Amino acid sequence: MPLVFIGPMAAGKTKIGRKVAKSLDVPFIDTDHRIVALHGPITDLFGQHGEEHFRVLERQAVVQALTEQAVVSLGGGAVLDEETQADLAECSVVYLSVSARAVGARIGGAKRPLLTGGIADWKRIYALRRPIYEALAGIRFDTSHRPLGAIADDVVKWTKKRS
Repeated sequence: MPLVFIGPMAAGKTKIGRKVAKSLDVPFIDTDHRIVALHGPITDLFGQHGEEHFRVLERQAVVQALTEQAVVSLGGGAVLDEETQADLAECSVVYLSVSARAVGARIGGAKRPLLTGGIADWKRIYALRRPIYEALAGIRFDTSHRPLGAIADDVVKWTKKRS
């Protein structure tokens, strides 16, 4: 612990993370949800203060979350921070990937400040971040077509083998 989920927007980090935390009987932390609880909606933070300000808040949320014995879901861009990358070297990291085709329905009407251009923005961002996700991952699961519950079960099995 902590067990950390990384991956692109709409890969299922929060849904799977919650299921895994429940199965392991540990708390679940979503760093984006913590930011919203403390500072307001992410779209407002981006609109009023810009991405750089959001990344500072995100780093603070990540630092706090990684001190807890919990399952942690990071926002898709949290891994861009080099200090976060170094911190994740000490954690069990699960990378959830997803295809562009599968993610299209997931991001439909969502308000995501980096996806104003829709799926084209998602593809561009994922292509830039994918090498970081791959480098940090202890294991990878594709969420494109498998039921999220089955993936959560596999993550629990992997985690129990490691402990």
